[in-house]
Amino acid sequence: MTRTRALVTGGGTGIGAAIAHRLAADGAQVWAMGRRRAPLEEVGLGVIVGDVTAAADRTAALAATGDLDVLVNCAGVGDAGWSETIDVNLTAAHELAELAAPGLTRRRGSIVNISSVAGIVAGPGEPAYAVSKAGMLMLTRALAVRLGPLGVRVNAICPGWVRTPMADGEVCALEGDVEAGYARVTKHVPLRRPGLPQEVAFAAAFLASPDASYINGAVLTVDGGMTAVDVGMIEFE
Repeated sequence: MTRTRALVTGGGTGIGAAIAHRLAADGAQVWAMGRRRAPLEEVGLGVIVGDVTAAADRTAALAATGDLDVLVNCAGVGDAGWSETIDVNLTAAHELAELAAPGLTRRRGSIVNISSVAGIVAGPGEPAYAVSKAGMLMLTRALAVRLGPLGVRVNAICPGWVRTPMADGEVCALEGDVEAGYARVTKHVPLRRPGLPQEVAFAAAFLASPDASYINGAVLTVDGGMTAVDVGMIEFE
């Protein structure tokens, strides 16, 4: 049996690293792609140092992996300015998916896009991140419609608050302490806690697997119930 081949962008830390490890645990040959070599080497799988926004780096990445069974678009930035945020979080995912599509078609593979609950509900912060993540959801649906007839499935995951280095910095800025910050941002989340990267990775591995063979164009929230909350009714608890 041919071994599953997977590429995870943003695979050096956080959710991306957890997905890379999970796919490897399931028997896949996995390459983690990112800008910094040191964290990628710590992941301990295939290393591809590159910038997903650079066409040459995308081409080099797929030359290194060959035809893929699984592409996970996880590379992302927070509020890095409008152009960079859109380029990294959305445009690069589209370009890499297009480049990988012929190989994915030959192997009847799948794409898993990592979006965010910020692509579903709006917060008061910089809009570029939310717009990029909302765009990722429509990109997922558009690719699912276009690539589905070729045997390629495309799905998305929307994590809520998840313990990652980027989120640690954000919540610490609120309270001056990571634990207090997470307690504050999840106080209305039904499960009353942030998620773990591994919990998102389980969902990604499922969507990439044959067990999800009839799931295409889906958006799966992994948010502890955050987006199920009617904020206007919170005061009636």
